[in-house]
Formats: sequence, structure tokens, C-alpha cells
Amino acid sequence: MYRDNTYQVKIGNVTIGGGNPVAIQSMTNTPTEDVEATVAQILELEEAGCQIIRSTVPNIEAAKAIAQIKKRIHIPLVADIHFDYRMAIAAIENGADKIRINPGNIGSIDKIKAVVDTAKDRNIPIRVGVNSGSLEKELVDKYKGVTAQGLVESALDKVKIIEDLGYDNLVISIKSSDVMMCVKAHELIAKETRHPLHVGITEAGTIFSGSIKSAMGLGIILNQGIGDTIRVSLTDNPVREVEAAKMILKNLGLKSGGIDIVSCPTCGRTKIDLIGLAQQVERLTAKYSDLNLKIAVMGCVVNGPGEAKEADLGIAGGDGCGVLIKGGEIVKKVEEDQLLTALEDELKNWK
Repeated sequence: MYRDNTYQVKIGNVTIGGGNPVAIQSMTNTPTEDVEATVAQILELEEAGCQIIRSTVPNIEAAKAIAQIKKRIHIPLVADIHFDYRMAIAAIENGADKIRINPGNIGSIDKIKAVVDTAKDRNIPIRVGVNSGSLEKELVDKYKGVTAQGLVESALDKVKIIEDLGYDNLVISIKSSDVMMCVKAHELIAKETRHPLHVGITEAGTIFSGSIKSAMGLGIILNQGIGDTIRVSLTDNPVREVEAAKMILKNLGLKSGGIDIVSCPTCGRTKIDLIGLAQQVERLTAKYSDLNLKIAVMGCVVNGPGEAKEADLGIAGGDGCGVLIKGGEIVKKVEEDQLLTALEDELKNWK
């Protein structure tokens, strides 16, 4: 397994690589210099299960805000840097646990060295990030377009620049919005390096299309043993990114714990608002992420109990009523509007 043999990298209180669990990341969308708004969003993401958070640092006010933000959060903070090497240095000096740069847009080798030296002094990891949208023209020409091979060559070139400056505390990311290009790039780079890989489908899209694209791409990559930390990139509340990432990892067997909901697709026998009920169950169970349970939400009492047999808990609707199922057995019949309450009572008292 690739991820069992990558180097370990310590990011604040989280260690990735070397067989450690795949860590979930997200990114704030507040102005980083707005400390109150940024802290509030990070705390919400922590509660959702985010393990590493990244914030943009486009100016010195944002860099200085890192020191204040760090005092009030509980997960590592990564500073996202573009173009201005001074922001990378300032972010490190203000306590960033890792920085993300593309050496190609930082500038001259002297500027890159200044950043590397500052990171080296504090042993702060550097994530070298390359995206398909910013691939160098010479590599686009060489490979006759944006390709997986070009992405890998670009990333390894950037890594070599930093390694030649005497630093190897690195994480690599190579991202594309093209799912299969991203898959191919990770398959190639995993054979060429032992640096941990941050994996994601960049600019994946809305909660609908983005979740599907991310599940496809990350599922293929992670299932090959590639990837040490992930981000699901969605045009939505960052909390949705964390929820999607948790679901991907859980269904790949890379994360234990949390509630797994199974629900039937409805049919002509369904006499209750099963779609609405399933959505309510999903929102309800988000509060019980410390429980490791499978919950079934079924649309009829004909097949519901049988279909829910392998779930820890379940509810199945009838005609204006329904049943509560526990361990595959019907334990209670209730009115339709009491199904959710009956389920929550069980969750509150689950041991």
C-alpha cells in the first residue's frame, strides 16, 4: 500500500503519511482577517469532523490574523499562499502549522529560498500544490495539452527545487477538475515519490455534481492505497465538504464510526413522505457522529422490517403510521409524525 510507505509529516497535532488514517481537510471561505467570522466557521467545521483547515493569506492582515485564530481553534491551520513570498514568511511567523505554495508563482529562487529557510527554522511542512489550470506552457507544449504526465512532471520539478534547498518536510498535491486525469496523475506520482499526497478533485462543482465527481475520483485513488489527506471541493458551505469526505472514507473502509443511513428509493406502496423523512433523519443523525450505527429508513411495512434486518435501528412507514425496528425486530408502532421522535429517543439512550 502506497500510503503505508509515505513519509510521516506532522501538521500541528495531526500526523499524516506512514500509514496514519487519511485526514479530512476543508478551506474557510471567510476573509481570514475577519477573525470572528473565520473562527466561527472553523469551529463549525471542527464539529462536523474536519481535521485540518486551510485559510487564504492574500495580505499582511490575514497573516497576522493567524496568531489570533490559532488561539481559539483546535485543529491545524494551513496558510494558502499565492504570488507573494512575504505572505508565506509572515504566515509561518504568526503560527501557521503548514503552508501551501506553488513555487512556480512565488517568483525567483531567492524568494523561494527565503520561504523554505523560514519553514526549515520552525520545521513547518510545505505543501507543494500544482493544478491543471496553472500548468506551465512548456509542459502543455511538451505533452500537447494539459495531461496527467505534465502535472506529475510539474509537481516533481517543484519538489526538487525545495529539496535542492535542503528541505524535505513536504506534502504534494496535484489536482485537476478532470476526474480521470486526476486519477491517472496520482497513479503516476505515487510510483515516483514517498512524500505524502493531498488528494482532491479541484473545482468539482455544486453539492450534486461535485460530490459525485469527488466520490468517483477519490474512490478510485484512495482504493489503490494512494492518498494521505483529502479535500472534497464543493461550491457550497464547507461543512458539506467535510460531510462528503467522511462518507467517502467510511464507504471505502478507511474511517470507522459515524452513522450510516440506508433508505429505500420509494415505490407505489409508499404512503408516507419518505423523502422528507429520510432528509430529516440525515440532519438528526449528524448530531450523533460519535455513534457507530447503521440506520435504515424504509417506505413500507411490507418489506421494511426485512430490508432493515441488518441495520442497528430502523423506521418503516405504513399508511399514516410506522414501526420502529431494533436489531431486525419491530419493537414499537407509532403514528407517522412520531417516527422521528421514536428514532431520536433510541439514539439518545444508545449504549
